[in-house]
Amino acid sequence: MLKQIGNYLKSKWSVRLMTIFYLIAGFNHFINPDFYLPLIPPFFNSHEKINVLSGITEIVLGIGILFYPSRKYASYGIMIMLLAFIPSHVYFIQINSCIDGGLCVPEWAGWFRLVIIHPALLLWAWEAGKSSS
Repeated sequence: MLKQIGNYLKSKWSVRLMTIFYLIAGFNHFINPDFYLPLIPPFFNSHEKINVLSGITEIVLGIGILFYPSRKYASYGIMIMLLAFIPSHVYFIQINSCIDGGLCVPEWAGWFRLVIIHPALLLWAWEAGKSSS
């Protein structure tokens, strides 16, 4: 079953879906920055710059994963980017998964995002990087 999942994550449809996913996420940093800014831990400086760089990075890597010559490097970039986002996920849990006037979810959802969703996205990027289609 794991091999089947790996094969699907390497499929051309999965790679295209990943491109769409990161393009939407990247552009959303510019369309809706007020969603992302409170998620950046206060110990980081220049929240606006971090938000813009995150959006640009997601867009560039989302495009890069689409094309075979850059796919492997884009997948590594996505994995590095996802690892760089971990402090944001931890911070969200520390503030009880709720931002005043913004995103509020049950605490288990913050943990689910960090422990399940984030590793799944890392696996998806890893497998997509091995795709030749």
